[in-house]
Amino acid sequence: MQNNKRYFGTDGIRGTVGRAPITPDFMLKLGWAAGKVFASTGNGRNKILIGKDTRISGYMFEAALEAGVTAAGVDINLTGPMPTPAIAYLTRTLRAQAGIVISASHNSFEDNGIKFFSSEGIKLPDELELAIEDLLDKDVSTVSPQSLGKASRINDAAGRYIEFCKSTVGSSLKFNGLKIVVDCAHGSTYHIAPAVFEELGAKVKAIGVSPDGLNINDKSGSTSPQALAEAVLAEEADLGIAFDGDGDRVVMIDHLGNIVDGDEILYVIARDRRRQSIEFGGVVGTAMSNLGLELALDALDVPFVRTPVGDRYVMKEMQNRGWDLGGENSGHVICLDKTTTGDGIVSALQALAAIANCEQPLADLRSKMRKLPQSMVNIKIANAVDITHNKTVQSAVSDVELKLGKNGRVLLRHSGTEPVLRVMVEGEDLEIVDKLAHELSEVVATEFAS
Repeated sequence: MQNNKRYFGTDGIRGTVGRAPITPDFMLKLGWAAGKVFASTGNGRNKILIGKDTRISGYMFEAALEAGVTAAGVDINLTGPMPTPAIAYLTRTLRAQAGIVISASHNSFEDNGIKFFSSEGIKLPDELELAIEDLLDKDVSTVSPQSLGKASRINDAAGRYIEFCKSTVGSSLKFNGLKIVVDCAHGSTYHIAPAVFEELGAKVKAIGVSPDGLNINDKSGSTSPQALAEAVLAEEADLGIAFDGDGDRVVMIDHLGNIVDGDEILYVIARDRRRQSIEFGGVVGTAMSNLGLELALDALDVPFVRTPVGDRYVMKEMQNRGWDLGGENSGHVICLDKTTTGDGIVSALQALAAIANCEQPLADLRSKMRKLPQSMVNIKIANAVDITHNKTVQSAVSDVELKLGKNGRVLLRHSGTEPVLRVMVEGEDLEIVDKLAHELSEVVATEFAS
């Protein structure tokens, strides 16, 4: 069913501003289509929340969506700049039919996109996305004047979400004495995250908190954590926390300046819960999750499974298994016992709680999981190819796997965003891993390269 969609990808609709479909006219029709679909799912007066990150085009698309949704006869609650997971939370607690986030996540300001949440605060099922797409082929029709939707602003949205984030670690836990540098990537957490950690007792140095519409994710945040690492060392802080532009990803820095990615954050949280005998089922990762995470969890007797890359697939597997923890090495960490979607602030708080509970620095906790070296080579290809049925490639893969042994693996996968085939080799020795990755990529290139 996923392949039948024209606009929705694994994480909403995204692209370059001014190029179809990221245009004002499309957004107006999208708002109308969404309004029509969600008006049919509720009883009585319907409403949709709209939030956004800090990129300059958000104002334009907010107005377009507002016009479309209200033309469909649905009310709107506007939150202004708010993290994506905050919209998921507020949609659920304010009993709205849906939530819309205007954001391109970790992309630069030239891009923008739309994410939807259902009334339960989770991403939309395929059938609702397809229903919205079906209406995009129809002309916009406006309800009668007396039935038009109304728009209002939620003035206490930030305060509501700050209190929710704090509640995920319990009222007795305090971070007094902890010195933290927080990098908000000039994105939607800029007025939220520093307050959360400060109100829990930490001493906070905030960077990346001066959005101007153009600097979101610019050499800052979870995709560029080098600036945070330098700040942690300069401030002699206990750790650093970096979010992406819309706040659903988190990467941390220990006091030595080392990057702590999503795999390591998942391990720190899982280890603390296992130590406290808190039941969480197991951990869901992706094909890109480091083998070191799998081995470290196995040592704790914690089940681990992999899905294709994408938080949508991680979430689906977690729900199917009834597990509470999952995520990606990019920093998209999901704690389903705390909230309904990936939430950078909530995930960071769970890691900080583990630090407080163990009375050990982040550097010590992350060291208990040994990340294995990975080497990746991208091969340009004209079209998607069937890797599994090419005997030459499969023979080469088997040879590499034999050389790596049980503490190594090979992954060949198509990129979801560019015309490349990714060849990844993982094992215990970086030099050997890199050599094998390049040898295997030469075989793959000979067979498939454009």
